[in-house]
Amino acid sequence: MRCYNNLFGHVYSLVSLAFAGSIGMTFVILACALPQFKLWWPFFVVIFYILCPIPTMIARRHTDSAGGTNNSCMETAIFITMGIIVSSFALPIVLARASVILWPACYLTLAGNVIVYLTIIGFFTIFDMEDSDYAMW
Repeated sequence: MRCYNNLFGHVYSLVSLAFAGSIGMTFVILACALPQFKLWWPFFVVIFYILCPIPTMIARRHTDSAGGTNNSCMETAIFITMGIIVSSFALPIVLARASVILWPACYLTLAGNVIVYLTIIGFFTIFDMEDSDYAMW
C-alpha cells in the first residue's frame, strides 16, 4: 500500500507541475498573440527555459561520475544557470525599453517567467530526491 501512495503522490505532483507550467507558457503566448501586441519577440524566452537546467544537470552528472565532491564545477554551473535566468528576465525588459514590444507584453512575459521557473525548481526538488523509492526505478 505504501508503494501506491508514493506513486499517486508523484503522479499528483507531476500533474500539478504540468498545470503550473502550462499557465506560465500561456502568459508568454498571450504576450505574443493578443491582438494589441502582435509580435512574437517575447517568445524567445522559451530558449532560456530549455537552456536553464542543462548546466546543472551536466555538473551533477560530472560530480557523480567522478566519485567525489567537485564544488567548483557545481558553482560554475549554478553561475551559468543564474546568467541564463537573468537573461530571460532582461530580454523582455530590454525589448520594452527599446519600444519593440509594449509594456503589458513585457509584464505578461515576466509573469510567465516567474511561473515557469518556479515550476522548474519544483520539478527538480520533487523528482531529484536520492532517498525516495521513486529514484530506485
